[in-house]
Amino acid sequence: MTDPKDNVPNEDEPQVEGDATNAEQPEDLIEAEGPDVEVPTDAPAGGATDLSPEDEALLADAARGIAGDKLSTEDRDLVAEMRADMLRAQAELVNFRKRVERDREANREVAIAEVVRALLPALDDLTRAEAHGDLTEGPMQVIGQKIRGGFEKFKLVQIGEKGESFDPNIHEAIVQLPTPGATGQTVADVVEPGYKLGERVLRAAKVAVAVPA
Repeated sequence: MTDPKDNVPNEDEPQVEGDATNAEQPEDLIEAEGPDVEVPTDAPAGGATDLSPEDEALLADAARGIAGDKLSTEDRDLVAEMRADMLRAQAELVNFRKRVERDREANREVAIAEVVRALLPALDDLTRAEAHGDLTEGPMQVIGQKIRGGFEKFKLVQIGEKGESFDPNIHEAIVQLPTPGATGQTVADVVEPGYKLGERVLRAAKVAVAVPA
């Protein structure tokens, strides 16, 4: 006959709820919640990472990229179309950037040309003063050199010289002089010099043209 005291649990001994086999947790158990955990595809069979053959194939494809030979014809066409769209978008972006840079440079040249064109009368005064000998010495000579040096930084070039062939693109004929022995139209005299800024003609040179008599 058993003593009822034998069924009373001892308070000094630790109590274990449930099956004793749950006392120890496996070391390879992965928590259901928390940060993503990379699961190796070569995990031992029967463990917590046991995968079906389809899942293993999916992980293998994801690791090395989807192989082209595993795509259907429709999927291949879709991938080719998406790739073509991507390349077309990249090309359009490159062309857009080129157009923006080209337009920006063109606007810059136009702005510089307008400013220089507005200052051409002052440059004409310097040319006339130099022809009269007013810029040979003194502070005006230094000022004239600085002003012309500033124009040269923007590649401003004077056009129109005596003796050169007449070119309607850079010359403006204000008078024609019949000249014996002349075989063509040449610049006989420069009334007002012209100027070019790079390849842009800011003002045509006003010239007298010698023509055959």
